[in-house]
Amino acid sequence: MTGFFQSLGMSYEWAWGVATVAGVLLIAFPLMLAVAMVIYVDRKVWASINLRRGPNVVGPFGLLQSFADGLKVFLQETIIPSAANKGIFLLAPIVTFTVALAAWAVIPFDAGVVLADINVGLLYILAISSLSVYGIVMSGWASNSKYPFFSAMRAAAQMISYEVSIGFILVCVVLWAGSFNLTEIVMSQRGHGFGIINGYWFNLLLFPMWVVFFISSLAETQRVPFDLTEAESELVAGYQTEYSSMAFALFWLGEYANILLMCSLNTLLFFGGWLPPIDWAPLYLVPGIVWFLLKTFFFFFLFSWVMATVPRYRYDQLMRLGWKVFLPMSLGFVVVISGYLMATGHYS
Repeated sequence: MTGFFQSLGMSYEWAWGVATVAGVLLIAFPLMLAVAMVIYVDRKVWASINLRRGPNVVGPFGLLQSFADGLKVFLQETIIPSAANKGIFLLAPIVTFTVALAAWAVIPFDAGVVLADINVGLLYILAISSLSVYGIVMSGWASNSKYPFFSAMRAAAQMISYEVSIGFILVCVVLWAGSFNLTEIVMSQRGHGFGIINGYWFNLLLFPMWVVFFISSLAETQRVPFDLTEAESELVAGYQTEYSSMAFALFWLGEYANILLMCSLNTLLFFGGWLPPIDWAPLYLVPGIVWFLLKTFFFFFLFSWVMATVPRYRYDQLMRLGWKVFLPMSLGFVVVISGYLMATGHYS
């Protein structure tokens, strides 16, 4: 894209700057539209599983319901509790929303279709996802209310517990792919199973790691059954209790952007990214971005399915699963996978 703007007579510095801004907008605007639509899909899936109709009034089939909700929130008054720390209170949703968008900079939607194709893309994702807890902790503390504060403490403990397991799972993928670059990780999955199946999910050593990663993704994004930070039966609404208007909407947008990010990571790390499921020439006629979006949507459907059917964990169950099951399991698989790769001459 930089070359295109240079051909229009711009200097390299101006061309690079304009190309970067254009790339950010090309990701941010479709992502915000996707967030609005997946909220609609989420509600429709829940309704279908619970034998209800879901949104069906605003627009054809209720498609405009998310936009109507957004307009309603935008027109509401922003209320700040008198005892709250005003600066941090307002900064918290901005941090959550900004961090959620920043992670998409290294996500490849197709071969070469990525804003920043850096060599340490996976480390960047891990670092950015770790920062998302700051918005929740800031909101819980700044609200000067007990329920948001309890939620913030839960969020910090929960995200630390499951990010440790996620880190070891990523180590397993990096060991097999031999790279931290997300594009190279996807290309290493081509023909991985029997020479015809694209994806690490067919690998008997990596499939259990995908299962753990998927469950940890639910915990990382505070989705059911790990939504203890927003438990309405105990904490009213958790860290969002004192928020209204656009501040509340930014939390909502950031949460769903993180969910889509985790769905895309499931696709990229284990299910071949933009590659078709089968390494068969006619399937490559379908644009890679179509395969990427279909797989990401499939994982979002799984997220919604779990939310509509699985009851919430108790807090002690949440901690036990993270520290006593997932951590030893993921660490053990790092040892097993590295030993297998060394024994088979993978690094020779």
